[in-house]
Amino acid sequence: MKKTLLTIAMLCAGQAYGMDFILDVNGKFNQPKIAADVAAKGGGLKSCIPQIGVCQVAFGSVNAAAASGLALVPDATAFAPEPAEATLNRNDLTISMDATYNNPPASGNNDRFFDLQWGHVAVGAVDAWNAGYRGQGARVAVLDSGADADHPDLAPNINAALSRSFVAGEAWDYPGTTTANHGSHTAGTIAAADNGIGSIGVAPEAELVILKVLSANTGSGSSYGTMQAMVYAADNDVDIINMSLGLAVRRNGLFDVKDTPYDTSDDVRFDVGGKDGIAQFIGAYSKAATYARQHGVTLFASAGHDATDLDKTDSLMHLPSGLPAVNAISALGPQLWGANAGADLDQLAIYSNYGQSEIHFGAPGGDYSSLNIAGGNSLCTVAGITRPCYVFDFVFSTGNNGWYWSVGTFMASPHAAGVAALIVSANGGRMDPPKLEAEMRRLALDLGKAGRDDVYGHGKAYAPAN
Repeated sequence: MKKTLLTIAMLCAGQAYGMDFILDVNGKFNQPKIAADVAAKGGGLKSCIPQIGVCQVAFGSVNAAAASGLALVPDATAFAPEPAEATLNRNDLTISMDATYNNPPASGNNDRFFDLQWGHVAVGAVDAWNAGYRGQGARVAVLDSGADADHPDLAPNINAALSRSFVAGEAWDYPGTTTANHGSHTAGTIAAADNGIGSIGVAPEAELVILKVLSANTGSGSSYGTMQAMVYAADNDVDIINMSLGLAVRRNGLFDVKDTPYDTSDDVRFDVGGKDGIAQFIGAYSKAATYARQHGVTLFASAGHDATDLDKTDSLMHLPSGLPAVNAISALGPQLWGANAGADLDQLAIYSNYGQSEIHFGAPGGDYSSLNIAGGNSLCTVAGITRPCYVFDFVFSTGNNGWYWSVGTFMASPHAAGVAALIVSANGGRMDPPKLEAEMRRLALDLGKAGRDDVYGHGKAYAPAN
């Protein structure tokens, strides 16, 4: 699987400037003064987030920014990495909108693809639904690559009036040109409607706010845009944020610019006034997450795909999952579930990051280990659909004008966010983050060593049932 990475944003800002930077403003916020100060140093002010005192500015080069004397760091680029399945037969992993299959499937549920969603079994979603908890009263912001606003499984639950794009040139409802739209997939895992059509979300009556921070074409986006979206969500009464995206930084001050986290020879160091620029970058990012949490938002993010013990790595840190205000989610998945419905659903996925001090909860993200074991490429049939057996170990959800299977901690985080939405329903509505997180911990299944552990954190995310 392609790992998460961090690059210096090379975004055009008119003819005069070619690189974007984040300015962390100290002291009283005065935007006209900030604009004047930046211009005097040879740069240009693009926008600001007054609530947290952070701005995006543009300079012609790294050297020009470094020489400005301003408290700048490069605007690192977050990615939804190209997953392992990109190298596989796409026809095996997608289902078009006009496909016809057995209906209803074996479970008796009239959403024809529900039997493909083993993740709902893993988190106890059906028991929560039967107890009356279906996500009603929960507003969930999906910070991702937008979504297919016309998808019949998504449209009923999307709040179009609040949805926004923080990606220049792309509307929030532009899902790209292929079925595999990352944002549609994560949104559907959280709250695809229970409408008798296709798949179902963990919390099928939750409200979705689509906040595009990654391009649907490239899968990448500005970290500043993610910060903007977190603050916007907090200011618009969002209960839960899901961030299925990430970037890797090193606490030793190095920016990994070529997706080689264990080869520092090609990394870039950016100091601010003789001090470590990475620390300032993390600090600015943390301001946005902390603002959201202080305004009643519980945040979830994918833990990353470096297969690394984040407690023992030399200095690698995954963002935003590594921020204090964010719940980091590891990925769990089965092997050959399509051939054995009783397969263990709770194994750590081969690619997932882990670490006792970093992981808060584990959740279904799927695994591709079956590609390399006996039977993985044999044919299996689930709910009347026949595919190579390894496919069914992936997570099935909505896409652009269809549905598809994908795999990653990016699929795990929305399962956890969906469970959180069910808990909000069980509580009767709005919950402060400490209370919601405490209930998540109480309900979580302690599958590893007693207490918090490397793989599951406080436990596997699990839904309320009474």
